[in-house]
Amino acid sequence: MQKLSVVILNWNGADMLRRYLPSVICHSQMEGVEIVVADNASQDESLTVMREEFPGIRVVRLDQNYGFAEGYNRALQQVEAEYYLLLNNDVEIRQDDWLQSMLQYMDTHTDVAACQPKIRWLVEPQKFEYSGASGGYLDCYGFPFCRGRILSALETDMGQYDTVVDVHWATGCSLLIRSKDYWAAGGLDGRFFAHMEEIDLCWRLRIMGRRLVCIPQTTVWHLGGATLAVGSPRKTYLNFRNNLLMLFKNLPEDDLKRVLCWRRPLDILAALHFLVTGDWKNFKAVFQAYRAFHRMKADFVADRQRIQQGRVKAQPDRTDYCILWRYYLRGVRRYADL
Repeated sequence: MQKLSVVILNWNGADMLRRYLPSVICHSQMEGVEIVVADNASQDESLTVMREEFPGIRVVRLDQNYGFAEGYNRALQQVEAEYYLLLNNDVEIRQDDWLQSMLQYMDTHTDVAACQPKIRWLVEPQKFEYSGASGGYLDCYGFPFCRGRILSALETDMGQYDTVVDVHWATGCSLLIRSKDYWAAGGLDGRFFAHMEEIDLCWRLRIMGRRLVCIPQTTVWHLGGATLAVGSPRKTYLNFRNNLLMLFKNLPEDDLKRVLCWRRPLDILAALHFLVTGDWKNFKAVFQAYRAFHRMKADFVADRQRIQQGRVKAQPDRTDYCILWRYYLRGVRRYADL
């Protein structure tokens, strides 16, 4: 069994593999570390690229596009390692020791289930990247934000968040997780398809009493939006739908009705913002997400019961403030000012 398997899920990403996989290979030359590319039934030349340009890298071929969540579940069933590192195909590595600090921390902190490095943006390399920055959090209504990124405001990385800290969630763009914890929590929820699936998994891990941390001594650079571009109605639909499903599964019983009651008017305001800016497709996507949530909710009742029965974590699941209030009404743009 390997110490660590770096598993890159790919779908129609031949150009991304050519551009970024060499950096992963170059900087991952450690004993006990393997790199695996799991292909979600790509229709482009991804498999040809892997066969002809990266013949030494193991490829796991999936028979259809299962999305990010179930794609990883099916790929990881074919991987034997103490740790998995889920890595997006548009991540560039520049440090030879990018794995060491994370593995050393995990080896010496057995109560930690998973960690992430610091994530910076390839487009503007001095800035944090949207999907994970320097660790993720959830506000009182379940809206995600990061140390270094509040809503759409990206901070410049000046070392202000270079301490190792506990976080609410670690980004799926570069997620190092113990394999036993991954499966004990049930893995990623394949019904999510993509978006919010790693936050949902991290929430379940914390409910089980496991910790999550950001280790900013390692930095990776992420392009972002390689599969679904920012502003895509499909992305909006998945984000809203999956966030509601995540809340339904994981919120403590005392908070469930109150949070979902508040979320409806807040999400309607978000939809109206799309409408007044002329973005009719994203306006519709919010309401399509709500319809899908109510249609799918019954399928998650048993999951909710099981998760809540296994709750061993006494600490708060979220912050005690609303990130929207602080961003829009108080003008907070930096995590340090929260």
